[in-house]
Amino acid sequence: MPPDAHRSINALQRLADVILQKSTKEVFGLTVTKALCQGKPTIGGDTGGIRLQVINFHTGFLVSTLEGVELRIRYLFHNQQKMPDIGHKSQQCVREYLTLMLGLQYGSENRIEWG
Repeated sequence: MPPDAHRSINALQRLADVILQKSTKEVFGLTVTKALCQGKPTIGGDTGGIRLQVINFHTGFLVSTLEGVELRIRYLFHNQQKMPDIGHKSQQCVREYLTLMLGLQYGSENRIEWG
């Protein structure tokens, strides 16, 4: 892929209604993280790091087969009113995850205090 492929991928994700990452093996998968950050319902393979990020039936769906992908895409497009809520949960989940990781890494040292 060209060095600036991330720009095209970002643009496509921003325009998409749903993000699909149907991997059969995945260590962590930043594609999924980016999709969740952008508030997109995400359909991902029920494997590895995707399973750690997509909360089934809350931030998207975990699937094992192509038929599962088809079923979930059809569900989302027939229930579009649910997509903003799923997107909001996705963004909130990533924020909480990153907050947890930073807290574990740095503890309370160098923490920004409010007030």
